[in-house]
Amino acid sequence: FDHACKGADPTVGINVGRQNPQAFASKDPLGVTVQNPATYRFIDPIRGSEKDMAAADKSLRALNQPDEDDGALELVSGESIGGIAGKTMLEGSPLDFLERTALDAQVSSDEILKISQKARNLVDYPPSALSNSLRMVARLIGGGLSPRVFYVNQGGYDTHVNQAQTHERLLRELSGGVKAFVSDLKAQGNFERVMVMTFSEFGRRVQENASGGTDHGAGSLLFTIGKKINSGLIGDYPSLAPGDLNRGDLKHSVDFRSIYAAVLDQWLQTDSAAVLGR
Repeated sequence: FDHACKGADPTVGINVGRQNPQAFASKDPLGVTVQNPATYRFIDPIRGSEKDMAAADKSLRALNQPDEDDGALELVSGESIGGIAGKTMLEGSPLDFLERTALDAQVSSDEILKISQKARNLVDYPPSALSNSLRMVARLIGGGLSPRVFYVNQGGYDTHVNQAQTHERLLRELSGGVKAFVSDLKAQGNFERVMVMTFSEFGRRVQENASGGTDHGAGSLLFTIGKKINSGLIGDYPSLAPGDLNRGDLKHSVDFRSIYAAVLDQWLQTDSAAVLGR
């Protein structure tokens, strides 16, 4: 992706959303967050003229290139900072960092926009923020973008109040969005290449609180979806009997790290021990 810096490492993940998720936190920033490719740039093409965008692009590229006699050339050449690909380089001033970050956003947004325009969605998606994100992911996959991970987010599950009504809406949006996404990938012929996995930061308490919701707890569930997935219910169905709880929380039967390890080892072909520690 990085036209200005040769030899940059490939992008590992792309998040379609407003901010970089904690799941993308790493020593080397090999993921990028973008909500709308048309506005992930220094100048919005909707508001800025072609002349303005061309001038900004030229200026950013000029700022990004060290002088021929710059002693730091060997330290920064061939590396990208904070953008669509590459490793963070600590050499140089904070201004150097900002200049390169701005350039990466400009250059990578052009590429993402081009790729998203190569393909169109082949099915209709229901109206929701999650569906909008999945719709964009399907277009990027159809256009030929192949990072290891696409990441989308559905908020609203921190249901301390009126959980029943909120859960009904959220699960309906999840079901409709994922169904459309899977149908889109099947129509493209890409479903076999993709595995979908859902996860949550934490579970909920079993006991309802005074506000018709539940508070933070342990024990949760996740879904995996794909043509090569061994379908079925994995693990023991948890008991809700008070005597079977762990201080008011569900007792889990599967360690979530074992699921992550299986995905890393068997799908992403990555050593899970290097990621999870054991």
